Amino acid sequence: MEKTDILVTGGGPAGMMAAIMSARSGKRVCLIEKNEKLGKKLFITGKGRCNFTNACDTETLLDNVITNKKFLYGAFYGFDSEAVRSFFDELGLKHKTERGNRVFPVSDHSSDVIRALEKELDRLSVRVMLNKKVMKLILEDGRVLGVKLSDGSEIRSDAVILCTGGRSYSLTGSDGDGERLLRDTGIRMEKMEPSLVPLVVSEPYIGELQGLSLKNVSLMLFTADVKKYEGFGELLFTHFGLSGPLALSGSCHIKEADYAQGVRAVIDLKPALSEKQLDDRLLRDFSVNTNKRFKNSLGGLLPAKLIPTVVRLSGIDPEKEVNSVTKDERKGLLKTLKALTFTVTGNRGFDEAVITRGGVSVKEIDPSTMRVKKIKGLYLAGEMIDTDAYTGGFNLQIAWSTGALAGSSAAEGMFGGPVQ
Repeated sequence: MEKTDILVTGGGPAGMMAAIMSARSGKRVCLIEKNEKLGKKLFITGKGRCNFTNACDTETLLDNVITNKKFLYGAFYGFDSEAVRSFFDELGLKHKTERGNRVFPVSDHSSDVIRALEKELDRLSVRVMLNKKVMKLILEDGRVLGVKLSDGSEIRSDAVILCTGGRSYSLTGSDGDGERLLRDTGIRMEKMEPSLVPLVVSEPYIGELQGLSLKNVSLMLFTADVKKYEGFGELLFTHFGLSGPLALSGSCHIKEADYAQGVRAVIDLKPALSEKQLDDRLLRDFSVNTNKRFKNSLGGLLPAKLIPTVVRLSGIDPEKEVNSVTKDERKGLLKTLKALTFTVTGNRGFDEAVITRGGVSVKEIDPSTMRVKKIKGLYLAGEMIDTDAYTGGFNLQIAWSTGALAGSSAAEGMFGGPVQ
C-alpha cells in the first residue's frame, strides 16, 4: 500500500492545476489519470487552439456563468483571469488575446498549454500515474483515506481531490466517473445533461441550408410561450439543425425535459432593422428589380443559399414579377425574414457537447475551499461540479479557479494536523 499527502484523480485542467497548487505548498502529490496521457480533452478545446481563459474582469467572468455563479465568487476572486495569464506567463507560455477577449497560446496549439503544465508538474516532482482507473474511494468514519485502483492496489492519502470531469466528449474519457465514485456517499447529484451543444430541428428542408453561416442575426428559443433565450451573433446551419455560437449558447438554457413540451427556434435575419425599415428596404429592392421574378429579387438582401427557403416559406409565387407582389404578400415575407422558425426536437448529445450541465450539487461543497461538507479530506474541482458558462474561455476559467482553490485548500488544511 502506497502513501502520499494529496491524491488528485483526473488529469484534465482542474486536476493538473490542483496538483500544481498542492505541490507548490510543499506536499507530496500523486496525480492519477485513466488515459494514456494528460489533458486529452484539453487538447481538442477550441478546435485544438485552446481558448484557455477570457481577458476580462472578474465581474464579467461571473456574468458569463450560467449555473450557480454565486458559488464561484470565492474561486474567481481568488484566482481570476489575470492570475491565470500570469500563471502561464511564469511557465513560459506566450499567449495572445483575440476578438471577444478570448485568450489563446501564440502558437495556436493546445499541446503547448498541456506541455507547460506537464513541465511544472515534473519540476514539482508530482508523481503522475497514467492508465490507472480509480474504482473506489476509501472512506472511514466520515473521512476519505485514499482510493482503490482497478488493479486492486490502494493509495492512501491525507486528502483526495476529485477532478473527474463530466460526460461531454466521451472519447476523451469523460464518462461521469465522479458520479460513480460518489454514488454511495449520500452526496446530492444534479442530473448531468449535454450543454453548449448543437440543436436538432425537424424541418425536412434544413439540409438545403447545410454549411450556411449567418453573422449578425438574432436567435430566440421558446418553450411553449416562454422565452428561454435571446442572443445576437453567428449561427451555423447543419444537415441536422443549428450550430455555431448562438445555438450553442442557447442550448445552455434548454433542459432535456423542455423538448417534450416543444421548443421553437426563431431567427431574426435582419435584427438591425425594424419591420418598417425592412419593408422600406424591400420596396427599394423591388423598385430596382421591378421586372424580375420574385425568386431572383432577393440577392441584395440574403445569401444565395438561403433565398430558395425564404421564397418557399413566404408563400409568394417564385415566378411572380416583383411589381405584382401585393402588400399582404410582402407582410408574409417580412414575417419570414424577422421570424424564421424551426421546431427543435433535441440536441446532439454528450458526444458533441462542449460541456456538461449538472453534476455534484454546489450545496454539498464549501465554496471557500471546494471541500465536500459531508466527507473530511475530500475536495472537488472542475466540470464535475454543477457550474457551467458560455463559450469564450469561461468554462476553462472555472476549471483553473476551482482547481487552484481545491489544491491550495487541501494543502493548507494539512497544517497542524489532519485535513478538516
